[in-house]
Amino acid sequence: MTFDVEVNGRGRTISIERATADHYRVIVDGHAQLVDAKRVGSFGLSLLFDGADRSSREIQVSPSGVPGEMLVGIDGKSVTVVLNGRRTGHGVAEGGGHARGEQSVVAPMPGRVVRLLVAGGDDVIARQPIIVVEAMKMENELRSPKAGRVKEIAVKAGESVVAGRVLAVIE
Repeated sequence: MTFDVEVNGRGRTISIERATADHYRVIVDGHAQLVDAKRVGSFGLSLLFDGADRSSREIQVSPSGVPGEMLVGIDGKSVTVVLNGRRTGHGVAEGGGHARGEQSVVAPMPGRVVRLLVAGGDDVIARQPIIVVEAMKMENELRSPKAGRVKEIAVKAGESVVAGRVLAVIE
């Protein structure tokens, strides 16, 4: 999954893909690093970076209260990180809300459906959370790509899903 983020006013492209059970290949602005990641508490992550020095970092990631924005604590400093909401390569137009025709909401990566926030036949607005999927030990709210009606919910809570699986269809 690839994200465009803004950290302290500077744009960055970050790509994250699972390498093994606890290892992730993280690419920041074209520079790849293998990272061992473990959840610590509600908002914490312990990161061990592979490489010559095998450095480690404890970070805290928490919602800021502003949609698309997070507060990230690293080494005792807090920075604001803004996600532009554009996730590439997965067929869901997150930002526009002007999508036409049926739009599928797909699993961005392998995970487990935690909660269904809507049911078939429900009316939704653009960017409304509709399904919560747990992946990489984090809960991700998947949002409606457009205003419309939920045509189909193709999964059940507790179900495991693979990347790219259609979870819901909005018409």
